[in-house]
Amino acid sequence: MSLDVSPALLAQAQEGRVAQDDFLETVRTSLPYAYQVVAGLSTELAATEEEFTTDNTTPSDEQRAQLLRALASNAIRGSLEDHFGVKLAFVNCHRVGAFRPGSEESEAYLEFTSLHNQIRNQSPELRSC
Repeated sequence: MSLDVSPALLAQAQEGRVAQDDFLETVRTSLPYAYQVVAGLSTELAATEEEFTTDNTTPSDEQRAQLLRALASNAIRGSLEDHFGVKLAFVNCHRVGAFRPGSEESEAYLEFTSLHNQIRNQSPELRSC
């Protein structure tokens, strides 16, 4: 299960409306490592003129699982992007990049998400991720 959903949030969803702040709080508490990575990247990006910033930390299996769950879900990923004002990109199971919104056609974004960059980020110890 991706998120620890409270009965109150489940009731909101069953009524067809979910408050963005409530959803993000659920993401923050359910996937704290993933939330922390995105928060840190957005802070770093805001403090620089660079096109993007990246986290290439090798996480534990539990942390890696949080990243995978957060970034594989359109709803979670989109909410994190909206909240932090970034466009996220993901390579392998551990390398997350935060780009400025609207940069999806930039050379840096296209390189980061390229097939050859995916291959360059492979390693035997991350084979099962």
